[in-house]
Amino acid sequence: MSEHQESFEDDARETTVLEMLGYQQELKRSFGLLGMIGFSFSIVTCWTALSGVLIIGVLSGGPLVMIYSWIGVCIFSLAVAYSMAEICSAYPVAGGQYSWVAVLAPPRVARGMSWITGWFMITGLLAMGATNNFIGANFILGQANLSFPNYTIERWHTVLVTYLIVICCAVVNIYGPHLLDRISRGMLIWNITAFVIVVTVILATNDRKQSASFVFKDFQNATGFGTAFTTILGLLQSFFGMCCYDAPAHMTEEMRNASREAPKAMVMSVYLGAITGLVFLISVCFCIGDIGETAASPTLVPLIQIFKDSTQSVVGSCFLSSLILVVVLVASNALMVEGSRSLYAFARDHGLPFSRLFAKVEKKRQIPINAILLAGVVQMALNSIYFGNLTGFNTVISIATEGFYLSYAMPLLSRLLAYSTSHVKKIPGPYSLGAYSVPFNAIGLVFLLFGCITFNFPFINPVNKDNMNYTSAAIGVIGLISVVTWLTTGRQNFTGPQIGVENINVLVGQKLDR
Repeated sequence: MSEHQESFEDDARETTVLEMLGYQQELKRSFGLLGMIGFSFSIVTCWTALSGVLIIGVLSGGPLVMIYSWIGVCIFSLAVAYSMAEICSAYPVAGGQYSWVAVLAPPRVARGMSWITGWFMITGLLAMGATNNFIGANFILGQANLSFPNYTIERWHTVLVTYLIVICCAVVNIYGPHLLDRISRGMLIWNITAFVIVVTVILATNDRKQSASFVFKDFQNATGFGTAFTTILGLLQSFFGMCCYDAPAHMTEEMRNASREAPKAMVMSVYLGAITGLVFLISVCFCIGDIGETAASPTLVPLIQIFKDSTQSVVGSCFLSSLILVVVLVASNALMVEGSRSLYAFARDHGLPFSRLFAKVEKKRQIPINAILLAGVVQMALNSIYFGNLTGFNTVISIATEGFYLSYAMPLLSRLLAYSTSHVKKIPGPYSLGAYSVPFNAIGLVFLLFGCITFNFPFINPVNKDNMNYTSAAIGVIGLISVVTWLTTGRQNFTGPQIGVENINVLVGQKLDR
């Protein structure tokens, strides 16, 4: 059998699985395994994500907490990734988490749980896109400040640059969908190459390295809280850094042989992120200068200051920063792709206002243009909050991470409920965890719930209206909106995947025969 014929048969089988879930194949399957690993890693890309929120770890425990919390978070995240990979293998649909909940949760509550999951998932995706735009804008303006010290960065400068990033990503999404797989494969090479260059250069050029005791033993605390609470706050950097590994799930309808390859891409991106993130953190912690000066850098990006202190060169610092900037900008593009596909899927299931408009697929390019534009508009609206103050936008960052973690927790909870009620005892996909399925789900769920609680804590003591963490209020509002809209319109209109318990054995047989 030729490679072309085999690929055609794989696509046909995936289309059949999609039809069994109640959907038509509308998007073009252009991604292979390598391209999807690159796509997912460009979003997860932990080492650059950690650099964007470095200040949290620096102030909340310092290198000691940053490094050891990263190891712990990565281990538990693997339990989550393996659990979601198994579910994704069985139900490869662009809706991802909310679609899985609709299938796995007890029938009486499945649609309602799916609806709420969808709202948190989309909120997390769009807020993470806005956050990544913010990080990219900071790196651009931080280099401008480093190159021209008389230039002062204003909040409105940052917002306008985020708008430019959104516009550029929308253009690529709309006019270059055929390039996404090639961009993703190239980005995998760029990402790893940039990582090696950055780590090698700062270690080679910095002649005032911190001691091993400072990196692995000393505890730094600038929060005003006690040691235990500060350590918990220090976990936030690692929680943020290890996120978004659900990306392949939302691209399954554009992936060849998605049932087998999407789970591999999901898990592989976590392994790559864990290893690169750990090496990067250790290297940066050895090369960091005075913590107070680094945190108060006029570039507003502590990592750029670390580059400057290490290389003693503005050009060298900008070169290293630009390597990271490319990764961040491509991540913004990938997050818009992922966010728009999730909006498209939710609208297809009548989960959004004007669902018919946002579920429309442009026939020639086979992409959801209206959903792409909606994702861009929402990201710009979230970035506009920074016009007001930093506290408000810090809440957006927390919402992004908590939205993801809540949307990860819901399918794991549904999986455990399905097992305990015998609704679905075994996940019917080719990527199976076997006897480890339920334990991994349980461990992952506890970890995610702990993270969701942590996101709501204040960062600085004493707490006042300016430094208060308003995440709990924002999440409460999102939850309230999802419940109200469910009671008013969603209960009548929302569909979700059209598969019942009676069809699961058929799906099992079809997949395992492959």
